[in-house]
Parts: sequence; structure tokens; C-alpha cells
Amino acid sequence: MATVPDHDSYIAAAPEAFRPALQRLRDLLGEALPDAEEMVAYDMPGFRMRGKVVASYAAFSKKIGVYFLAPAISEHAEEIAAKGLTASKTGVTFPPHKPAPDQLVTRLATASRKHADA
Repeated sequence: MATVPDHDSYIAAAPEAFRPALQRLRDLLGEALPDAEEMVAYDMPGFRMRGKVVASYAAFSKKIGVYFLAPAISEHAEEIAAKGLTASKTGVTFPPHKPAPDQLVTRLATASRKHADA
């Protein structure tokens, strides 16, 4: 995707099949991080608190990724694996037709915020 200025533009530019999952991630992250500022960095929409990006998301050719501070991922590694999701040091990826569970995304966002505050 081309460079986009905001979350709405990013979601609108994504393939149609990805848009509902991307919008759901935006909504979940916004609810879990009500004091965060929406921003776009490195062509990915995200949420920043006190100058630190605590969550972001992106669409790729076949998957969607949601990203957090590394300690949030490591704290929830077993739950991520139990849900059959693929994790990296800072993110979780999944196909658009099988999104990450809402509760997991919310827990990861909350943990990421906690680590940003530390």
C-alpha cells in the first residue's frame, strides 16, 4: 500500500477482505488505549502514549499483523500459541478470515500500555 496519512485512509486502501478485521483492530485498540493518540509511522497505523508506540496494525499480502511492545507478547506467548496464532518478538499475525480473539488483543494492548508506563 502507498503511504497514508491516517487510520481511515489506511483501512480504505487495504484489500476489501481485510477491511473488517483492520477496523475491528482499530476499534479494540482504541477502546483498550483510550488515552493514546492515533498516529501513522512506517506506513502502519498505531497508537502512541507519551511518545512511545504501544500498538499498531498492518495488512500484508495474505495476513494481518498486530504489534505491541515485546514484553506484552512474551507475557502472553502461551495464550497466543494456544489460539493457533503466529507470534514474533513484537507481533501476532493471522489471516483476515480468522482474526485474533478480541479478548487477546485487548489483553495485549493493556500489557503493552503497562510496559510503556514502566
